[in-house]
Amino acid sequence: MDEALGTPLAGLSLLEAAPDAMIVTDHRGQIVLINAQAERLFGYARTELLGQKVENLVPPRLREQHLHHRDGYQHAPRVRPMGAGLDLYGVRKDGTEFSVEISLSPITIRGERYVSSAIRDITARKRIEKALHDKNIELRNANLAKDRFLAGISHELRTPLNAIIGFTGTLLMKLPGPLTDEQERQLLIVDSSARHLLSLINDILDVAKIESGKVNITREQVVLQDVVHEVSNSLRALAEEKHLRIDVAVPAEPVIANTDRRALQQILLNLANNAIKYTEQGSVAIDMQKACDGHTAIAVRDTGLGIRDEDRVRLFQAFEQLDASSTRRFQGVGLGLHLSQQLATLIGASLDCESTYGRGSTFTLTIPADAA
Repeated sequence: MDEALGTPLAGLSLLEAAPDAMIVTDHRGQIVLINAQAERLFGYARTELLGQKVENLVPPRLREQHLHHRDGYQHAPRVRPMGAGLDLYGVRKDGTEFSVEISLSPITIRGERYVSSAIRDITARKRIEKALHDKNIELRNANLAKDRFLAGISHELRTPLNAIIGFTGTLLMKLPGPLTDEQERQLLIVDSSARHLLSLINDILDVAKIESGKVNITREQVVLQDVVHEVSNSLRALAEEKHLRIDVAVPAEPVIANTDRRALQQILLNLANNAIKYTEQGSVAIDMQKACDGHTAIAVRDTGLGIRDEDRVRLFQAFEQLDASSTRRFQGVGLGLHLSQQLATLIGASLDCESTYGRGSTFTLTIPADAA
């Protein structure tokens, strides 16, 4: 039996088996019982602590505050679990301070009130938390710098590109004077390359905005057929250059969705443009259907190259080209599908793909019933 508490030896064995340092104090704050973990944690022998004030285990700068808290606890004792949101510290025999978590439990034995404290050293965890906090600040500052860079570089790049496209268009319209066939051919290459570069810049900036949470979704009532026709009309000339048909099938009755028109148009433009890019012969079809469950599906089908099964996992990843060889036939940096999926998520839609290698692909944008 322990003389102070009258605790059976079995109780002492249980205390020793506890994973945390355990200290029991009386109503005066004197230590009456500790376990071996407490000896190791604070660097004292058991005999050095028994009968001493528990404040000796608190840093001197915090002892007055601790006395105030202890008196308050004695008047209203209750179980306080670990991690109660308090910044607590202990001090070892050698004077070193360390962060702790403490759970408190009131105990009454033979009419006497005691407090059992389970103490855990959280120095390593605090160190990790501080490192993560510092890293988060560093990343936040880096993101701010990236945003400022992208805002600046987008203006610096777009301005000369728009000038190149504008002046090239003026020359191609032959406003300054007639062109030879070779001059017209070369100007068309300049115009096509400039537009391609501008498209890449816009895609990169859009992805950066999405990842930084700076894309504003503005929902409005949109007639889906109108968007489908706008997309098909804007790409019809590109398809005709490759001798491809663009077939459009939409319901006769207007299908209205509460969505972001610009985002929806961007998704369909990316899908249809990809379909044309990867189709050498045949057709590209945009088919819209409203299902009985209220969902609206807009499918973009092509008779092009198709996608290998092993490449499907990389399909929607940023900067992924399924043909990454130096001799690949198709231009791009692999942002179109990634951007489309991100935009689909933002407007509450889903984007799926079915494909057979060598026979073509179908990308389906599904707009849920609560939007359509």
